Amino acid sequence: MSDLSQHQKRVFRVKKRGSELFPIIQNGKYGYVDRIGKVVIKPQFNYAWDFYEEVAVVNIGCKIIDKELKGGKWGYIDRLGNYLIKPQFRSANRFSEGLASVSINGKFGYYDKGGMCVIRPQFELVGRFSEGLAWVWIDGKCGFIDKIGKLIIKPQFDYIEGFSEGFACVGIDGKQGFIDRMGEYIIDLQFDLAHGFSEGLACVGDDRYKYGYIDKKGRIIVNLQFDLAGSFSEGLAWVEIGGKCGYIDKNGEMVIDPQFDEPLEFSEGLAGAKIGERWGYIDNMGKYVIPPQFDGAMCFHNGLAKVKIGKKWSYIDKTGKYVWNSQI
Repeated sequence: MSDLSQHQKRVFRVKKRGSELFPIIQNGKYGYVDRIGKVVIKPQFNYAWDFYEEVAVVNIGCKIIDKELKGGKWGYIDRLGNYLIKPQFRSANRFSEGLASVSINGKFGYYDKGGMCVIRPQFELVGRFSEGLAWVWIDGKCGFIDKIGKLIIKPQFDYIEGFSEGFACVGIDGKQGFIDRMGEYIIDLQFDLAHGFSEGLACVGDDRYKYGYIDKKGRIIVNLQFDLAGSFSEGLAWVEIGGKCGYIDKNGEMVIDPQFDEPLEFSEGLAGAKIGERWGYIDNMGKYVIPPQFDGAMCFHNGLAKVKIGKKWSYIDKTGKYVWNSQI
């Protein structure tokens, strides 16, 4: 699959998470705390991801080399820290709609939470299940399978995203459009860049590297005019003009003037926004609720946000109070 553009990387970076346990690192090992910062699963893993669908992916034995995870085995734990699937996979992804993709001998398949192989490893690359389908990569092209591994939409695409709001973004020969669950084109291949629907609108771009938004009939709702743009979340989307970012509503009206150097999506009423070298959090009027002070920031989920000071990540609540401080 072709490399993601800088715009797509920024869009993909922010994903909503699932459960009220949060991964921490202490003395070089990963564990989990709850919303008040109490350790629920003691640090014992070499790496650990967020919980999704009550399950988290963890690694035993890996090392970070040149900022990449190398080696070890991946498995799955429940909210008590017990193994649902013991570490055994070279790579593993989070659960989505009851299934998770894993790699065995260089091929990807899917397991359920009981540790049963539901779809045997056979694919070169795969995506998560969304709206009952998952994309798979076969002989250089992408298509979609269902939850028993049956090919529903034959491999034919060069670029692909999972289904969102009934549509999937696909690309062939450098142009992107949208298909339905039957594989029929609902919006023809015509955009130089497109991203999945969110809150009824999809971000699209043209050969001038300008971005705007279309509805599900392919009609342009917000003219292609921005240098970069993100997905709608809580009624607003970030956009970039002349090197500064602000937020628009679904009519394309600028609600928060461009002033930030880097933005995040709104989540739980707040959005991370960077000015200069520091991140803080703004409300939907553009006012800083938590002043810029962090070296890195992530979206709020389940009442907490992950923030970075120096090289260490901690958790804060919506008042900016530290719930878990890894500096201590």
